[in-house]
Amino acid sequence: MKRFGLSEVAFDIAPLRQRLLSSRAGAYASFEGWVRDHYEGRAVDGLHYEAYAALAEAEGERILLEALQRFEIVDAACVHRTGSLALGELAVWVGVSAGHRGPAFEACRWIIDEVKARVPIWKHERYVGGENQWRHPD
Repeated sequence: MKRFGLSEVAFDIAPLRQRLLSSRAGAYASFEGWVRDHYEGRAVDGLHYEAYAALAEAEGERILLEALQRFEIVDAACVHRTGSLALGELAVWVGVSAGHRGPAFEACRWIIDEVKARVPIWKHERYVGGENQWRHPD
């Protein structure tokens, strides 16, 4: 079963969360990253994500498998958007189920940090006034 995915359209987190439920899990933690209206003091009016899909999906899967080995968790999943997003839209979601809250929180934080550092996804930020900039997401 794939644990990491890219999506060109808005997605519902409820079925993703449902996949993580287990009788072994007593805890669930998640992270949602949204498109914000600013970056380093500049007003943002939207952005566009691009990914090297095959490599991004493979690296994302590696990260989630590493999380399963590194932390005492039951399962984990992550979906990252690609394409154009408006302010306030969900850009990335991470979910983790575990026996206890500590490992769930720790794994969730580790996964999003690793995805942002290692997965080949680039952000083209559009600023109010017409300027724009390509950036690796953070």
